[in-house]
Order: sequence, then structure tokens, then C-alpha cells
Amino acid sequence: MFHVEQFCKMDLKREIREIPDYPKEGISFKDVTTLFKNKEAVRFVTNTIVENFKEKGITKVVGLEARGFVFGGAIADRLDAGFVPIRKKGKLPSTVLSESYELEYGVDSVEMHSDALEKNDVVLIHDDLLATGGTAVAALNLAKRCGVENIYFSFICDLEFINTPNKSILKEYETQVLVKYQ
Repeated sequence: MFHVEQFCKMDLKREIREIPDYPKEGISFKDVTTLFKNKEAVRFVTNTIVENFKEKGITKVVGLEARGFVFGGAIADRLDAGFVPIRKKGKLPSTVLSESYELEYGVDSVEMHSDALEKNDVVLIHDDLLATGGTAVAALNLAKRCGVENIYFSFICDLEFINTPNKSILKEYETQVLVKYQ
């Protein structure tokens, strides 16, 4: 199930800077770092996500590098859950699980400590932006490799105009999106 939350309390789109032609011509980059300087926006995003998942029994919040760390830690704290970072390849110091995913221009990998999740965990995977879904599905696959079955997703933004097979996979999971770009 793909759950999209509609908001009337705060216009988050107004708080997110759009940078035309970045990182390349024709792309309009959605810069959520502008949310971080606004304490009301930080509180609103955190409270809204926590409210949606507080009855799910979340035991771990998985944050995707790097902007997924900012809200992921706060969400984990408010849900009384642990926080698990998923990082780019080569950034974690201990034994890791690695998952590759395709980019429009090649292949990349993300990693998680091999002991970060247990099969009985209830996991919320959080990131700032859902574009192609590549990193989100890589995180999903890492959680599944640990035996986790109860998995949810939250994103600040979804670029709905990008349709990929990875996004179709995510439709099978309860997902919260705060801002949609069509």
C-alpha cells in the first residue's frame, strides 16, 4: 500500500529550495537542507512522521546517507527506537552487508553493519527524497537479508513524475510521503 499524507498545517514545498539545472541541465534539485534551519519545519516533519508510525511498534529507524540521518535520528528518538545508518560503500568500520543499485549513469552500493538489524525488528526506512527508488530498495534488501519482515518507509519528498520498477516494489509497503512533485 502506498500511503501519501496530505498536509494543510504547513506548506513544506515553500520551505524546500529548488535549484534549477543542478546537478545537470534540465534537473530541478529539491534541496531539503533548507528545512533544517527552520525549527518549526523540523518539528512538523518529525511530529508528522512519528504520528503516522507511533502505533506500528517500530524498533529501528534506518536512515539513508546523508540527509536521511538528520530526521532519522530524531524520529528514532521520538519512537523510542534505535537508529541504523546506511552509508555509502567503505564508510562503516566493522563487518558490513552491501547492496548495489543502478544509477542512470552506472552502479553504486550502500552498506550497513551486519549486526545492525535482527529478524524480529520492525523497521522504518527513512530518506529525504524518493526519486528512482534505487537506494530505498537497496535498504529494503539489506533489511530483508537480516530476516526483517515488518518494514515501512517515510520520505520527505517524492518525485512522482519518475516511474521505475523500484518504485513499483515500494508500493507493496506502507509508505508516507510529505511532499509530492508531479
